[in-house]
Amino acid sequence: MKGSDFLWLAMDAFGGLGLEVVYAFWLEPAVYGVPMEEFTPGQTILHWILTCVTWGIVACVLIRKAKGKYRFPILDKGKEMRIWQWGLCVLFLAIAFWIDYVSWGGFKVYLEFVRRGPLLFVFQYIYYMFETMLFLLIIVFGQRACELWFRKVTVPYGGIVCGLTWGLAHLFTKDLSTGLLGIVIGFAMGSVYLLVNRDFRKAYVLLFLLFVL
Repeated sequence: MKGSDFLWLAMDAFGGLGLEVVYAFWLEPAVYGVPMEEFTPGQTILHWILTCVTWGIVACVLIRKAKGKYRFPILDKGKEMRIWQWGLCVLFLAIAFWIDYVSWGGFKVYLEFVRRGPLLFVFQYIYYMFETMLFLLIIVFGQRACELWFRKVTVPYGGIVCGLTWGLAHLFTKDLSTGLLGIVIGFAMGSVYLLVNRDFRKAYVLLFLLFVL
């Protein structure tokens, strides 16, 4: 196994995320005749369904490839966490909640529910679940690649890779401040992955909560 093998897996996960851009800015506008900003609720839901199906397929393929070809079973349970690790996880969640509360002017989840309505809200959060899966895979594979190269296991390399891919992509799809924030969030999420002793399931739950809160 080489570090480049896992870096390519991380790039494949990033490429899977990028397929949404193809759907949202080229394919679907050509079909519907309107830009994404003008999609009807039904068209928005169809967009999320198409994106989630695509992301789910990409995630399954990459997880199976990592285990079968590279003997890297990322779904195996990690070591038990200590109390201080759980405490830091709670602290990170509290900080994330406070930042979003201030920036949104209230509880983000509730405000999205009010603005979207029940149906759109449910599909949007399903969409977030699949997005979390893929940027976590970027972190996992990026971490493994850099550990093979640099032989350091305490540096959140995966977060750096995530920030420079998933995070930086927001610079081009949204705006500068969102892109820079994405880089910071990517690094923080890579740190959380190490904090939970590389346990994929725990990391997934925590990163989803950090992402949506």
